[in-house]
Amino acid sequence: MKFKNIFKNTSTMTTEKTEIDQEIEGTPVETQANEEQASIEELPVEEQLALDLAAEKDKFLRLFAEFENYKRRTSKERIELFKTANQEVLLAMLPVLDDFDRALVEISKSGDESLVKGVELIHEKLKSTLVGKGLEEVEVKAGDAFDADFAEAITQIPAPSDKMKGKIVDVLEKGYKLGEKIIRFPKVVIGN
Repeated sequence: MKFKNIFKNTSTMTTEKTEIDQEIEGTPVETQANEEQASIEELPVEEQLALDLAAEKDKFLRLFAEFENYKRRTSKERIELFKTANQEVLLAMLPVLDDFDRALVEISKSGDESLVKGVELIHEKLKSTLVGKGLEEVEVKAGDAFDADFAEAITQIPAPSDKMKGKIVDVLEKGYKLGEKIIRFPKVVIGN
């Protein structure tokens, strides 16, 4: 009779526990607690203490290992952050460095040695400051094989010779890296 009543929708749903729920919940919990207490009482005190000590040692070792992993991970993240913390500032300075390069080329054409020397000094000072902060130029020159991992192809032109097919013909804009990470790819023209 009870089995049939479980599956029938006889009344509205309530949150109160039925007699069956109360019977199911009450019995196993008490039984489990009694069994655990009986097993604890069966062991001698020394063995029980040894088991408790082993459990606590295991917890301690796991917690210690987890903490060591946390320290290692956060120190690695901190080192990465310090390496690339200047990235935004250095990216903002790259156009200024490019302008200095272009200005140096144009001023060299004028023939005024004192002006050229002054601009060269300022250019070198800026460049050495940026290098001191971790900026490095990506070494790409005309005649090198094109590698999409280290350069960005802007356009392709007919190769001046058969040896230049698939190679870099001209470098339009220098590329730079900060540590091992390329922050601006060199823009190049490749021969087709």
